[in-house]
Amino acid sequence: MKREIKIFSAILTVCFMVSCSSGGGDDGPTTPPPVPNTVPTAVSQLVYPSADLLCIDNNITFEWSAASDADGDPLSYDVVIAEDRNFTNIAEQRTVNTTSVTILMQQGVAYYWRVTTSDDQGGESDPSSTFAFYTAGSGVSNYAPFTAALNAPNNEGTVDAGTVNLSWTGGDSNTGDTLTYDLYFGETTDPSSIEMAITADNYDLTATTGLTYYWRVDTIDDSGVKTIGQTWMFTVN
Repeated sequence: MKREIKIFSAILTVCFMVSCSSGGGDDGPTTPPPVPNTVPTAVSQLVYPSADLLCIDNNITFEWSAASDADGDPLSYDVVIAEDRNFTNIAEQRTVNTTSVTILMQQGVAYYWRVTTSDDQGGESDPSSTFAFYTAGSGVSNYAPFTAALNAPNNEGTVDAGTVNLSWTGGDSNTGDTLTYDLYFGETTDPSSIEMAITADNYDLTATTGLTYYWRVDTIDDSGVKTIGQTWMFTVN
């Protein structure tokens, strides 16, 4: 009988020790939450080709300034070259780990290029600014102007009712050319012309609450060569 009591007592002691070791609410060390990834900075400067440049050699070395990453992650650069300013017609696209890349482009074509930075954690910066350039064509003396670049209001943005200043920037690789602009504006996706041969690069209009407007700027050089612009839109509060 005493032996059975001793065995039972030993069992109780073991159970108590197990209970004390596992029931204190201490689940051991916890894993710290992952540190959020910091998105790398955007490329601040496109070095070459510079804005509105006429490139005599169509084997072009694209160069840009280095971006940075607060986490110290390795960076890569996505270089996109298109035949339109809104990058729907992509001509070339390269991803590199350096701040330059050489690409053979077609001759006699207007191009638009920009660079986006990525880190190895999936973070991606905003695109850099967009620069236009021409590649020289055999026997060509005058090149069409570039499509106008939008300044304000933001495409697909909203503005307050009243006077709205439409603002854009023209460009031409023939630096001596004087540019004029045909302005189209209206409530349809194919707006009507409202002012032709504008010499300024902005125009004031009155916008009405609740309406959506579409507008376009065509650029003409002093030889009469015209480049059709992109259609932009904005909504009025």
